[in-house]
Amino acid sequence: MSETTKSGKVHASPASAKNERPARGSKAAKAGTKQTPQKGTGPKGTKQPGAGTEPSKVYFTDMRCKIGTSLLDKMDKLMLAAGMERINFQNAFVAIKIHFGEPGNLAFLRPNFAKTVADRVKKLGGMPFLTDANTLYVGRRNNALLHMDAAYENGFTPFSTGCHVVIADGLKGADEVEVPIEGGVHLKTAKIGRAIMDADVFISLNHFKGHELTGFGGAIKNIGMGSGSRAGKMIMHNNGKPRVAHDKCVGCRTCARYCNQDAITFNEEKKASINHELCVGCGRCIATCNFDAIDTPWSGSSDDVNIRMVEYAKAVLDGRPNFHISVVNHVSPNCDCHGENDAAIIPDIGIFASFDPVALDKACIDAVNAAPVIPGTVLGDRMGNQPEAKGESACGCAGHAGHAGHAGHTGRHDHFHVVHPSTNWRSQIEHAEALGLGSGTYELVTIK
Repeated sequence: MSETTKSGKVHASPASAKNERPARGSKAAKAGTKQTPQKGTGPKGTKQPGAGTEPSKVYFTDMRCKIGTSLLDKMDKLMLAAGMERINFQNAFVAIKIHFGEPGNLAFLRPNFAKTVADRVKKLGGMPFLTDANTLYVGRRNNALLHMDAAYENGFTPFSTGCHVVIADGLKGADEVEVPIEGGVHLKTAKIGRAIMDADVFISLNHFKGHELTGFGGAIKNIGMGSGSRAGKMIMHNNGKPRVAHDKCVGCRTCARYCNQDAITFNEEKKASINHELCVGCGRCIATCNFDAIDTPWSGSSDDVNIRMVEYAKAVLDGRPNFHISVVNHVSPNCDCHGENDAAIIPDIGIFASFDPVALDKACIDAVNAAPVIPGTVLGDRMGNQPEAKGESACGCAGHAGHAGHAGHTGRHDHFHVVHPSTNWRSQIEHAEALGLGSGTYELVTIK
């Protein structure tokens, strides 16, 4: 059974425009390039988001499970109802983009969700693999060896998920493809992990949560920021100028050997320095330093990062079939990149799926903003001076169903802004719509 709730203005659904791929061995496949449809059309002339009169469809199932039916059964049913089987998976390499979670963090998605997606892909004839790109910051996922150890430690093994883990940008985060960004405003190309760009089909499996820099982390962030190589992440986060921590530098000169701009020099104490007038922000020095002595100043504003991240997401998705699933559970206030997680700020909501990553993110935003606040959390503490009326959630909302499609939460209604006041999540949605990545308006279809 399905229950349909319409939301906001109307735009064309990208479902039909995103569900085909060039046949293996075609001219595009042999050339190693993507077939990019003309602006406003998709394969066989289907309309792109924003070009028609129908809203994008987002499918939803809640966390309630009857005896004999697991949440994973409901997830599989949701994917089929959303039309995932319309993608031609036969003999296709399928990248399932996921965040494996920083060790110590317990809010990341369970491997069981990944296995459900991988199993369905295999049943449809595809060859799935789990993937993520290395991190820019120092941690347990900044090179492929540590990253795979972290993934296995958190349960993402071939035995538990039914498919292998491939780190998209290689051993040191430098194995990348420079991909054109059609219609890019701030950027013209994106540096994407090679394994992600080599895939025939792209699926994002997202843990929806808050984020201290972008306001929220959902499909767009998982796709854009998560698929960027280490150099790509630096471009998204700031102006691309790394710095050296002299207390960590051992003077090995490895970074200088890999710098094509001769921007790195050494003082009398054999400590490296980077000339920012010569530096082009490629990030190679960060990738080659084995002592974590080179990092980046996190100088980009929330809007700057969101806009660049959206443009990276467009580079990843353009010209090939893609599908997106977001699990709204354990909604922690911060990113799963942290080696810890604070308490969930709202109750678990459910699972959403769509061919449109923008509509998907907006549906999740609306659902979270409509949810009651859990007392004793960072969100509850910050709203503690605003007493609840009887029968009303702490944010003053009537509830999930009452808020489907509500546009522009402000003040107490915006849980994300309350938790991170310096962020502006709307810039993600607005720029994504402007680029034609998807639509912020949607039709919510509930799957029982």
